[in-house]
Amino acid sequence: MRETDKVEAWVVYEAVQGIDIGRKSLCKQSEWEAIELRHPGHNKLIQGGITNETDAEKLARGTSGDAKKKGPKSKAH
Repeated sequence: MRETDKVEAWVVYEAVQGIDIGRKSLCKQSEWEAIELRHPGHNKLIQGGITNETDAEKLARGTSGDAKKKGPKSKAH
């Protein structure tokens, strides 16, 4: 397999230490491994092995950034 044919997996993780506690982020699997080597235990892996960056982004942000659902307008009584 050529280098350009490789599919890089994505991971979503959450900060559990430092000033960013609770913040979810995403990165490539190889970057996650480097992060863990530098700062073991500072982040919690939410999910690894995600094959699509878009899916990883959706998992990381939750519903933030989704279009607002339009519902029936309520009338004031």
